[in-house]
Amino acid sequence: MIVIDSAPGGRLVDHAGVDWARVARVRFSLHQRIRYDYGSPALRLHHRLMVLPPTFHGDQRVLSSRVDVTGAEVVVRQCVDTFGNARYEFLAERVEEALEFEVEAEVERRPSEGMTRLPAAALFDSRLLEPTPLTWPDLALRSAADRLAREGPGGLALAGRINAWVFKVMRYRPGVTNVDTTAARALGLAQGVCQDYAHIMLALCRLAALPARYVSGHLLGEGGSHAWVEVVVGDGDHAVAVPFDPTHGREVGASYLSIAVGRDYADVAPTYGTFLGDSPGVLSSVKRLGVSELDLVGSSHP
Repeated sequence: MIVIDSAPGGRLVDHAGVDWARVARVRFSLHQRIRYDYGSPALRLHHRLMVLPPTFHGDQRVLSSRVDVTGAEVVVRQCVDTFGNARYEFLAERVEEALEFEVEAEVERRPSEGMTRLPAAALFDSRLLEPTPLTWPDLALRSAADRLAREGPGGLALAGRINAWVFKVMRYRPGVTNVDTTAARALGLAQGVCQDYAHIMLALCRLAALPARYVSGHLLGEGGSHAWVEVVVGDGDHAVAVPFDPTHGREVGASYLSIAVGRDYADVAPTYGTFLGDSPGVLSSVKRLGVSELDLVGSSHP
């Protein structure tokens, strides 16, 4: 077993019925188990995980985190990528039957501290303005972007219109798309999952010259991971990343936990790997996201 860092346990708070607009501070407890079972030995395995947030992201900070690895002798590499994400890489010469990752983290958010601040150069970052293979626009996306841009002012107002439009035209339906589905294909189907909603919004924002990035993370009350979009706008001498959730047609609130950001899903896939072997790995995953501490505006505990 390999243990990276440490994480405390603790009891969870019943967060049902919380008025998230009044939350002054929230501490999340994240526990996730990711397992791959192999029908025959997996050789020269190289696996990447992006399942823990960076130390700081806007009003969010990691208090503790850990990753346990069982099933094989592995070499661990931990790094920060060009977007500031925490990336873990695991190398194993041979995995006999299974490889399991157990992830734990305690993360605190203080919404009053404001949005994610970025250098002003982010407003001109080509990675956030140019299409990617998953967000490459077709005629329908171009037409929608042009129409939405002509309906009113730009900036955050335009981002809000795009967010509302994607929510309106799409229907949430698992199983009809996959991780390789493009924004154009998802819009043509008019259905998909959060990843597809985010890719469509990214494509529209970039067509409208709004720099935007994909966010992977979690939303309290949802069993799987979640995805949304951060739109980058100017704020004095800096820029800020304003989060929108097109899947729910709203801005992102305090009940969201960000894990990683990138150009699209391909940059931030939670789990990805390669190996040599005669049979594919079978993935199973279990996640629990809870609240260990919660303070509301006006409560006796600031």
